[in-house]
Amino acid sequence: MTELMPDLLKNIRDSKPLVHHLTNYVTVNDCANITLSIGASPIMADAIEESADIATISQAVVLNIGTLNAQTIPAMIAAGKAANSINVPVILDPVDAGASTFRNQTVNQLMSEVNFSVIRGNISEIKYIAGLDAITKGVDASDNDIKNIDESRTVAQKLAKRLKTVIAITGIVDVISDGNQVITIANGHKKMAEITGTGCMCTSLIGAYCGGNPDAIFQATATAILSMGIAGEIAYEKVGKLGNGHYHAAIQDVISLLTEKILRERACVTID
Repeated sequence: MTELMPDLLKNIRDSKPLVHHLTNYVTVNDCANITLSIGASPIMADAIEESADIATISQAVVLNIGTLNAQTIPAMIAAGKAANSINVPVILDPVDAGASTFRNQTVNQLMSEVNFSVIRGNISEIKYIAGLDAITKGVDASDNDIKNIDESRTVAQKLAKRLKTVIAITGIVDVISDGNQVITIANGHKKMAEITGTGCMCTSLIGAYCGGNPDAIFQATATAILSMGIAGEIAYEKVGKLGNGHYHAAIQDVISLLTEKILRERACVTID
């Protein structure tokens, strides 16, 4: 697994996949820039009049419900269905699932009408999708949910098997499963929780990796999450004590300079 991860990075930079985002307005610029930084090409087209057309020329589609509104839901469904029709991977970021009736209904509708290759969220969001009790705290996971890594592993594996998709739970320790194998990643830094958008950027990286490696979705997802964690570590080493603004920018810098050697040397990955 760790031997394959660097190849996946090279594949992105060789193919420059187009990643279609229907994402939230808080982090849209961060998502576009991190997609560029890893070597892919972003497009942020959320109008219903074109979302399906753009999906058909893209190599991955990312649906992020962070700033949910009634206008973008049909565009998300149209893009997702168009991507499904030509086997383009679709990634869901169910931001704050479980927090409101509107948000919950939207997640349920998306899940019923679109086939997702990957669903990435924090443990509270993923527990909602799994039909388990979860407590949301804004866009963050609850403290109780964060603490139980064994639970994350069980939830990810069972849900991935049930939905026949890749489930990624990001947090202090990241857990990724395809229903058979479970990968845990211990990279990252607690400072990442102090800036907005790290989860959204991680989902964009998943889109880029899946777009560049459509036949290795599970491995691509894990490598994207590993890349984000390593970026958080290196950024802190370089500028973490200078404050959140420097740290935020440094994450983008590290992603743009990420190499196969860095991935190999810093990966803290276990596979079961």
